[in-house]
Amino acid sequence: MRSAEMDAFVARVREASDILSVVASYVPLKRKSGRYWGCCPFHQEKTPSFSVVPDEGFFYCFGCHAGGNVFKFISMIENVSYFDAIKLQAEKLGIAMPNREKSEKELARERKLDDLRKLMGMAQSFFHNCLVKTRYGEQGLRYFAGRGVGTDVIETFGLGFAPDAPGKLRDAFKKRGVREELLLEAGLVSEGRGGGVYDRFRNRVIIPIADERGRVVGFGGRVLGDGTPKYLNSPETALFNKRKLLFGLDHAKKAIREEGKAILVEGYMDAISLSAAGVKNVAASLGTAFTAEQCRLLLRHTKEICFCYDSDEAGQRATMRALSIVRGTDAQARVLIIPDGKDPDEFVRKHGGEAFRTLADKAMPIGKFQIRYALKTNDIRTLDGKNRALRACLPTLRASGAIEQNAYIHDLQGALGVDEGIIRQELAMYRGDEPASEFRPPMRRQAVRTPDDAVRRAGRGLIRMAWRDPGVAVAAVAELEGEPFPVALHEKLLRYIAQCGELHQRPQDEEILANLGEEAAAEISRTMIEGRDESEENYTAFLRTIRLAQLKTAFEEYRLRADEMERKGNSDFLQELQKSQRIKQEIDELHIQIDSLHQDAETNG
Repeated sequence: MRSAEMDAFVARVREASDILSVVASYVPLKRKSGRYWGCCPFHQEKTPSFSVVPDEGFFYCFGCHAGGNVFKFISMIENVSYFDAIKLQAEKLGIAMPNREKSEKELARERKLDDLRKLMGMAQSFFHNCLVKTRYGEQGLRYFAGRGVGTDVIETFGLGFAPDAPGKLRDAFKKRGVREELLLEAGLVSEGRGGGVYDRFRNRVIIPIADERGRVVGFGGRVLGDGTPKYLNSPETALFNKRKLLFGLDHAKKAIREEGKAILVEGYMDAISLSAAGVKNVAASLGTAFTAEQCRLLLRHTKEICFCYDSDEAGQRATMRALSIVRGTDAQARVLIIPDGKDPDEFVRKHGGEAFRTLADKAMPIGKFQIRYALKTNDIRTLDGKNRALRACLPTLRASGAIEQNAYIHDLQGALGVDEGIIRQELAMYRGDEPASEFRPPMRRQAVRTPDDAVRRAGRGLIRMAWRDPGVAVAAVAELEGEPFPVALHEKLLRYIAQCGELHQRPQDEEILANLGEEAAAEISRTMIEGRDESEENYTAFLRTIRLAQLKTAFEEYRLRADEMERKGNSDFLQELQKSQRIKQEIDELHIQIDSLHQDAETNG
C-alpha cells in the first residue's frame, strides 16, 4: 500500500539519479544534436537507434520501442521488477528505504519462503554430492557421459543423482533437524499409503530447476532403467510453478541478449546437451505447453524466439500451440525443424553445435510453418481435405505482410491445385471484406482510419507541451471533446495529464506506468525525446491536425450510414448526407487554416 513516506523516498531516489550516467555504465553513448545515442542493449542492431535525453530524464529506442525513465531502464537491463529497480538504485546511492511494519501473516510467509529456499539449496547440494562424491552416483555419471555432458556442464548446472533408496534424503535431512512438514511442502518427499513419507526422487539423475535469479526452486529427475514416469518434476509448491519458469534461463539470459535470439526446446536434457555443445542461448519449457508467462520471461531479453520442439507429431502440435501464444505479442517467432525426425539432443550429439547453429540460422518464419503444418495434417488429395487445409491457413494469410502473403498464396496454389483467385476470395471473406461484384450488394463497413505520421506527430507534440504545462492538456481535451481521438493512447495520456493539471499536480512517469501501462510509458519516453515544440503556433497546428483527422473519420461514418439507409429505402438518409456535408465544409475550412499556418511558418523561417 502506498504512503506519503514511500512516495517521498521514490522522489528522492529519482532526483538523485542521473539517467545519463546510469545508462552509460551499460551502453557506450555518443553525443549528437543535444542527445546521446548508442546501440540498444535490448535488441541487436548495428546502427544506433537508442537515445537518452538527460534533461528530460528519459530513454527511448526507435528500433524496438523500449522506453522509460531511469528506473525502467534498470528494471529492463537487470531483469528485476520496477520497484526492485528503485531499491537497487537507492542502495547504489546510499539512500535508505523507509521501514514499513509488516503484518504477522506477511512475516510468516517470508519466513516460510526463506526456509524453503534454504532447503532447496541443501537438497541441490545433497543430490550433487551423491553424483560426484559417492558410489551411488557412478551410474549417473555414466548416463551423463553418454549424453555428452562432461564435468564442466555438471558443475555449471549443479546436476545430481538420487540414490535408489526410499529414504536417503529424508533420513539425512531429519538428522539435520529439518521438519517432515517442510520436506513435504518442498516436494522432496511424498506421503506413503501406509503412513510415513519417502523420497520423491529415487534412482534418477537430478536436474535442479532455478528461477531467473538462479535460486533453486524445484527439481527434475530422469529415471535410469525402465521405471516410470521417465521424467518426474517437483510438484507445485510456493516456489515452483512450471507455468512461470523456463529451465536454464538463469544461465542462458546473457547469451540470449548477446545473440539477440532465444532458442526454446521442450525438455531440460535438450537444453543441457545444447549448452554442452556450445549453444548457450537455450531455455526449456519443462515439457509443458508454452505459456504466456514464459513468453513474457523471454521477451524481457529478446524479441526473437526460435522454437525447436521435437519433430514428432506431439512436438509439432506443441509448436502450433506455442505459436498461438506468441501471436499478438511483439515477438519475432521462427521454427527450427530438426531433420530426420530427431530431437535437439540427438541431433547435436551426432552433428555438433555448429551444425545446430546453422539450422537455427535457417529457421523458418511461423507463417511458413503453419501453412506447412496445415497441408501435412489434412488429406489434400480429397476435396474436403483441401477445404480444411485452406481454412486452417486463412488466419496465417491474414496475419502476414503483403510480400509474405503473396508467397504463401503461391505455395498454396501449387499444393492444393486451387486457382489463386479462389484463395484470395476466401481470404477476403474471412477478413470481412467484400470483393466488388455486380451480383452482391455491398456490405456495411466500419469506417476505420489508421492515423498517419502527421497525426501521430501532432499528438506527441501536444503531449510534449502538456508534460511541461498540464494546463495545455486541459485546454486540448476540451477543444477535441466530442469525437474519438485518432490515436486512443494519446487521448489516455492527455486526459491523465489534464487530471493532474486540474489537481495542480505535475504528471509523473511512475503513475503513467502504474495506471496506463507499459505502452503509455514508452510513448511518453518517445514523445519527450523526439523534440521541443513550445510555441503557440505549434500548439494551434497540432490541435488542428488532430481535429482534421477526427472530422475525416466522422465524415466517412456519416457518408457510409447515408449510403446504407438509401440502399434500404430509408428517406432519413438525406439528413445523414446533410450532416456529412456540414462536416465536409468544416474540413475544407480547416485545410485552409492549416495551409495558412504552414505559409506563415515558411515566411518566418
